[in-house]
Amino acid sequence: MKKHKLRKRVLIVVLVGILFVSYSFRSNFFEVAKQIEIYTTLFKELNMYYISEINPAEITNKAIKNTLKGLDPYTNFYNEQDVETAKIRREGSYGGIGISVYYVERGIEISSIFKGYSADKAGLRAGDIIVSVGNQSLKNMESAQLSMFLKGTPGSKIILEIVRQGTLLTKEVTRDKIVVNAVPFAEMIDEETGYIALTRFNDEASSQVKKAYRKLKKEGMTKLIFDLRANPGGSLLESIRISNFFLPKGKKIVSTRAKIKKWSTTYKSKNNPLDVAIPLVVLINERSASAAEIVSGALQDYDRAVIMGKRSFGKGLVQRYRKLTYGTQLKLTISKYYTPSGRCIQELDYENRDAKTGKVPKFSDRGVHAFKTENGRTVFDGGGIMPDIETKTLIANASTAALLKTKAIFNFATHYFYENPKIDRLADFSFKNSDFYKFTNYLKSDTTFVTLQESLFKKAFLASKGTTISRAYPKIKAELFDDKIIEISKNKALILTRIRTEILARFFYMEGVYQDRLKNDRMISEALVLLRNKDIYTRVLLNN
Repeated sequence: MKKHKLRKRVLIVVLVGILFVSYSFRSNFFEVAKQIEIYTTLFKELNMYYISEINPAEITNKAIKNTLKGLDPYTNFYNEQDVETAKIRREGSYGGIGISVYYVERGIEISSIFKGYSADKAGLRAGDIIVSVGNQSLKNMESAQLSMFLKGTPGSKIILEIVRQGTLLTKEVTRDKIVVNAVPFAEMIDEETGYIALTRFNDEASSQVKKAYRKLKKEGMTKLIFDLRANPGGSLLESIRISNFFLPKGKKIVSTRAKIKKWSTTYKSKNNPLDVAIPLVVLINERSASAAEIVSGALQDYDRAVIMGKRSFGKGLVQRYRKLTYGTQLKLTISKYYTPSGRCIQELDYENRDAKTGKVPKFSDRGVHAFKTENGRTVFDGGGIMPDIETKTLIANASTAALLKTKAIFNFATHYFYENPKIDRLADFSFKNSDFYKFTNYLKSDTTFVTLQESLFKKAFLASKGTTISRAYPKIKAELFDDKIIEISKNKALILTRIRTEILARFFYMEGVYQDRLKNDRMISEALVLLRNKDIYTRVLLNN
């Protein structure tokens, strides 16, 4: 009798639970359906009766993107064109002419040329502004429209009108199949040490790293510097494959924890590694994120590499693409990832954003937690991968930070290129401290780098014609400019490095930039010193 009553009570509890879940699900579904119906009816009324014509796609696009903006920066809606652009970024190849660009009011400004592709063969240069394609003017077009003009079927021809230093030129260019190289540079630094730069985790990343590794191995490599600085991440699976190159088969690389159970997964290395013994230094900085942090975190947790540089970005969130109707997609955050030791390196806590100020707190605000590597070294969570050896880097002051956000250095490099049209060898190039005045003098004519003080004073001047401010304007303007130059001069070394990079890319492509870094980059030099000292390298990994 008691057993019968107990079973009856259990059955009632189960039924109540099922009814509660069912009600909860229906309630949520009803709320979603209700909000969709509200938006649909609002949209119909707006389209029917609003005094001016509206663009339905544009309004919907803005509404969705504003909705998602309050979640996190990585959850995004992609219209049909966005989907194609994202696909190109992931797959690493597309039909185009081999350039990177800025979208400007006059059209498409070329920011860099890819060596050997059709734009390079046609003689296009960084700083050229494409003002028409096939007799279609590009003036005042939206960036989404502009991005379509240069892409197309490989082998197809297009006629471009470009403005170069005030002169209108016409160029016929044949589209190529553009392969975005995830490994733009891989070379030996000395007889023993190889260097591989990985700039993104697209679908070609692991195959290109493997190819670069084998090339350097044939050239005598017994030590490796693996550069992940400024790598924004990309494919989770590619990060696992690349980690596996240096870790034994069967090791846990990363785990993900999601709301949906099937998306909570532990990923292990499945293949035989390339090399589990080669001394390895991984370079990271504050712009190394996501997949770059998975690789550096896994190699750190297994004491497989010395991580050197600056604390990484701190993106421990995983996104997945979900297909929507009419060729659109949603990329949404589905889980957090954890390194083999159990660390989540996510820095910002978007779930607890302040409703009034919009400020996003840091997980580290609530304290950090200690974890152990395989050798027993202590590592921490709470935001990014902390390097085993932190290197000193130049920190930009406010004025320099403002400068670096503008195109002033890019514009100066264009000016310099046409002032110095012939540099035959990389070794012949020199841009030293004594040349800094050339840049500061150029800033007198550049309109892109304007400080807040200059901007506010100009507004006051424009609003006060004929007053004392107006009469004093030339003198105060000159003083503000001098103050600006004094401030950025405090970061002379940092700015000279940026200028040097921009100019070298004009004459010797990115290949020349990397060759120059092998000789002049401070972090690479420090990594090289570490790898040459076996005892110190070993002590770092053993925590001795």
